[in-house]
Amino acid sequence: MSEEKRHHHLFHHKKEHENQNAPSEVVYSETTTAYGDEQVTQTDLYAAGNVEEYEKARKEEKHHKHMEHLGELGAVAAGAFALHEKHAEKKDPEHAHRHKIEEEIAATAAVGAGGYVFHEHHEKKESKNEEKEAEGKKHHHLF
Repeated sequence: MSEEKRHHHLFHHKKEHENQNAPSEVVYSETTTAYGDEQVTQTDLYAAGNVEEYEKARKEEKHHKHMEHLGELGAVAAGAFALHEKHAEKKDPEHAHRHKIEEEIAATAAVGAGGYVFHEHHEKKESKNEEKEAEGKKHHHLF
């Protein structure tokens, strides 16, 4: 029974089925067209069989997704701290100036974290496109 028993963990499941869409071959298509006295040859790449590139792009996409989520968490935390300081400014008029400065710093940090999230989101999209190219779903003109 212990051999058949599968552990269902909260994270990192589907490891064994992760690469079912990995590319396995390269498909080329060559077209020759004549324009008067000139012949033009066009070679198209339809699938890239480099599994290493696919794995690298997939790992990079996961990394950027993770960093995007951490940036979101940082933005939420900084925003919450800014709201806390705004509340403390009203409740503690003796140190209101200090709380106001800390509120502005936290708000600036929240905006910076939002910018980082935006950056990581675009990096993730780039990695996803690289993964599709390595998988062979993108059409490329070589010549």
